[in-house]
Amino acid sequence: MVGLVLAMLTSMLTNSIVGTALPTIMGELGGQDRLAWVATAALLTMTASTPVWGKLSDIWGRKLLFQISLGIFIVASVAAGLAQDIDWLIAARALQGLGIGGLATLPNIILGDVVSPRERGRYSGLIGMVFGVSTVLGPLVGGFLVDSPLGWRWCFLITVPLAVFAFVVIQFMFTMPFVPRRDSPVDYTGAALIFGAASTAIVLLSLGGTQIAWTSPLAIGLGVGAVALTAAAVLVERRAPEAIIPVRLFRDRTFVLSSAASTCVGMMMFGLIIYMPQYLQMVHGMSPTVSGMMTLPLVASFLVTSIGSGYAVSGSGRWKVYPVVGMVLCVVGFVLLSVAHLDPGLTSVIAGQALVGLGFGLNMQLLLLATQSSLPTADMAAGTGAVVFFRNLGGATGVAAFGAVMVGRLNTELAAALAAARERVAADAAAGIDSGAEETAAELAGAAEAAQGSPELVHSLPGPVREIVVGAFDHAMQGVFLAGVPIAVLGLVAVVFMRGVPLRGGPRPEAEKAQR
Repeated sequence: MVGLVLAMLTSMLTNSIVGTALPTIMGELGGQDRLAWVATAALLTMTASTPVWGKLSDIWGRKLLFQISLGIFIVASVAAGLAQDIDWLIAARALQGLGIGGLATLPNIILGDVVSPRERGRYSGLIGMVFGVSTVLGPLVGGFLVDSPLGWRWCFLITVPLAVFAFVVIQFMFTMPFVPRRDSPVDYTGAALIFGAASTAIVLLSLGGTQIAWTSPLAIGLGVGAVALTAAAVLVERRAPEAIIPVRLFRDRTFVLSSAASTCVGMMMFGLIIYMPQYLQMVHGMSPTVSGMMTLPLVASFLVTSIGSGYAVSGSGRWKVYPVVGMVLCVVGFVLLSVAHLDPGLTSVIAGQALVGLGFGLNMQLLLLATQSSLPTADMAAGTGAVVFFRNLGGATGVAAFGAVMVGRLNTELAAALAAARERVAADAAAGIDSGAEETAAELAGAAEAAQGSPELVHSLPGPVREIVVGAFDHAMQGVFLAGVPIAVLGLVAVVFMRGVPLRGGPRPEAEKAQR
């Protein structure tokens, strides 16, 4: 558990640190319209590689794959810290995501090897605690580094020593016996098709409505390509002897609904973690450090319900009520966030984050436990990897989709403000007066580029223009929060229709534990 927790802390800390630093990174490297790609690149490769790590660990061994994923993560983190332009950073983040995919998946599989589903609740609570601690520390550390002389590059470099230490600990403390099945074939074709389908869909969501029109030939081609690659992946997985995601898993109702609910959780969770600091820095003028501290209600509430529900489920074996209540809390939380612009005191932001965090804690690990309990032992690793895959796919899709909503609404608001200013100029010219509207219109014409920069650049704009740009950001972010409501409703529908079969196993007698 020491080795697993250290490795998971490393990967989770990276994602939470980067979220707070993104506005500053974009301001220095340029390309605010590509902000989503810095986060999405890692989520994309993490998502696509998740089921591959699970299947390869069945064939080559858990320890070897775990150390390979740590090695990839270390190299990619150094590369990201040395990035000289946005393309370099996106490429390094994509490589980093490959390593994170293994670090996010293999600990759950390893726990499934040695602990019964019912006892696993306590360990899942510990994993939830690691997530909570990393998410608390991440924004604070990220904000501190950005505001300090070290700068944003150390948001990537700071995790390297921890990852190296985790590698050493795993080398000497990971002693679980395993006989690799090296003669088993690896479904590389299925892995490539799954990666291609997920990548194409996320590219479409990232570009659609912002850089390309939804009805353009490119958008239509991406949509058709995503569908075709998905269909091809299904055909390949049906026939592959060692499928990455065995089709037989989809005959299990618990697996299907848990995957659907996990997708919704991923969309809400990653979208909120990435865009909440953006909202607080752009709209409310907070520093990266303060915006990180403002996410504490989200993390603290997640921590409480994640640990509490894990212990409660281990005692009774009954779990269904927790995800249902959690999804209801997510619906209410996102409704509160969507009306935050009416509450300058930030009460809605704090309460909304707290409710959503409670909902995340009641869903994330329990959905995985329910799936592991419902599947036969032979499919446990593949099923675990698949559920984590769908959760990560939801995260990548959510960041891309929420980014498209934000950029689209921001551009629309700025264009409307510019049109209104030009109309005012024309009216002033016809009346023969000078109200200063011409100067405002000229400044607004260049404000679109400034809006793609750092929060400091936005808040350095002249007063009237700054108010317009900040108001446009506020309106755009409310659209992002509002988009979370139907996602939470879909997650609620999924968990309501799950069978509440008690988890298998339970506390074993001491003699049996000693014998094992």
